[in-house]
Amino acid sequence: MEESILNHKSVLVVDDEPDVLNVLEEEILEVAPHCKFSKATTYEEAVRMMESQHHDLVILDIMGVRGFDLLEMGVKQNFKVVMLTAHALNPESLRRSIEKGARAYLPKDKLGEMVPFMEDILAESDPLSGWVHLMKKLEGFFNDRWGEQWQMKEEKYWKEFYKKTLHIKL
Repeated sequence: MEESILNHKSVLVVDDEPDVLNVLEEEILEVAPHCKFSKATTYEEAVRMMESQHHDLVILDIMGVRGFDLLEMGVKQNFKVVMLTAHALNPESLRRSIEKGARAYLPKDKLGEMVPFMEDILAESDPLSGWVHLMKKLEGFFNDRWGEQWQMKEEKYWKEFYKKTLHIKL
């Protein structure tokens, strides 16, 4: 079995739901036992951890811990930041995540599939490449959740988004 790119990386997960933190910790450490896994359950705790340590990957819940505020902080520190959500699972939050510099926007419904997503994000140096891969992987999920025409509501934005990504080979 090939070693996970998560091994020897520092991952911070911020969520106000301890069960989500425990599931992610178990999933990550199962494939990457040498990963430095840290977790925070509050905004304040997350700020302290983000200010005091480097993290290769930061996973933020949107609701409950002021995820978008933490996203801005993480991007300024050049962390690869992933947004994770159940309650803010909507096209507006997806767009806001992209615009604020997140590397991905993942539904908690996919919690059991997080490791491959995280490995892809760490492997990608170009943020847009990561988004293209993510959108392809989650296209069916988003279409089922929001309807196949969900991007038509903000058609201009999504056309520009895909136009920027045309040069990316999959």
